[in-house]
Amino acid sequence: MSTIQTTFRMLLALMIGAIGSIVFIYLSLPLPWLLGAIFASSIAMRFENLPILSPKPFSAPARILIGLTIGSAFTPEILQFIDVYFYSLILVIPYTIITIIAGMYYYHKYQGFDKKTAYLSSMPGGVIEMVIIGEEIKANISKITLVQSSRLFFIVVSLPFVIQYIFKVDISGNKLITIPITQTNIPEFAALALLGIIGGVVAKKIRLSAAYLIGPMIVSIAVHSTGVITTSVPDEFLKFVQVVFGTIIGFTFRGVKLKTIVKTLVSTFGHFIILMIISAVFITIAYYSFGFPIISTLLAFSPGGQAEINLIAILVVANVPYITLHHIVRLFIVMNLAPIFARKIK
Repeated sequence: MSTIQTTFRMLLALMIGAIGSIVFIYLSLPLPWLLGAIFASSIAMRFENLPILSPKPFSAPARILIGLTIGSAFTPEILQFIDVYFYSLILVIPYTIITIIAGMYYYHKYQGFDKKTAYLSSMPGGVIEMVIIGEEIKANISKITLVQSSRLFFIVVSLPFVIQYIFKVDISGNKLITIPITQTNIPEFAALALLGIIGGVVAKKIRLSAAYLIGPMIVSIAVHSTGVITTSVPDEFLKFVQVVFGTIIGFTFRGVKLKTIVKTLVSTFGHFIILMIISAVFITIAYYSFGFPIISTLLAFSPGGQAEINLIAILVVANVPYITLHHIVRLFIVMNLAPIFARKIK
C-alpha cells in the first residue's frame, strides 16, 4: 500500500470520528469530540470492507499538543501552591500498590490468567508500555492489550458522564476552553510548537516514559512558569486531538471477534468496579483531608491513561497541575515497578 493510500485511509477514519463528534454535539452529550469519535470509529471498524486505518501516526503530534497545553497551566501563580500538593501526592503510592494487588488477584483467581499476564493486566499504566514488557517476559500479549484497552475505554467513557450528570459540571463542548486560533499569537505559538517537538524528540532519545507527552510538557512548564511564553494551544487544535484519540481508542478492537470483545469487556468490567471502589476511597480521603475541588481530586485518582485523563482535566477546567503531578507519580511508580517484579514472577 502506498503512502498516499495509507494517509487517505487514516484521514477517512478521522473524518468518520469527526462525524461522530458532530452527532454527539447535536445530541448535547458530554465530551462530544472525544466520545463521539470513540463510538463512531468503534462502529466503523466492524465493517471490514471500509478502507480505513487507525490514525496511530497522528498520536505523537497529538500527545505533543496535550503536553504543551498541560505545561501552559503551570503559571507562576499556580507554582506557589505545589508544596500544598505534597501530602496528596504521597497517597498515590499506596493507591497504586493496592490497585495492582487487587487487579492481579482478580485476573489470576477469577479470570484464570497466568500470573505474569494478570500482573501486567492489572497495571494502571499505558497499554503500549505494558505490551512491551509483556513481550519481554513472554506473557499473553493479546489478553494484556484487550484488557488494558477495555479499562481505558470504560474510564474515558464513564468519567465525562459522572462529571456532567453527577457533579453537574457542563462539559458539552460548546464553550471554548482555550482561545480560538484567530486570537492566538501565531509566531509565539509556532515557537512553542517547535520547542514541544524538540522536547518530545529529546525525551524519546533518553527513553523517558510517555516521551511525546512528558518532554513537551516539561518544555512548556519551563517557558510558561517563567512567563517567557504566555500563548497556549488553540481550541481548534484541542478538538483535533480529541478526535485523534477517540478514533484510535475506537480502533483498539479491530480484527477481534465480537464474542472475544464482549467476554473481555465483561471480565474487565469486574476489574473496573474494583478500581472505582479503590479510587472512591482515596478520593474521599484526599478530598476531606486536603480540601481540593472534588473534580480535580476525582481526576487525580482516576486510573486512566496519562494523556486521556489530562485531556479531560483541560476540558473541564480542573486544576491541571495538581492532576498532572499525581499521574506523573503514578506513571513513575508503574514504569519502574512493572519490569522489576514482572521478571520475578514465575
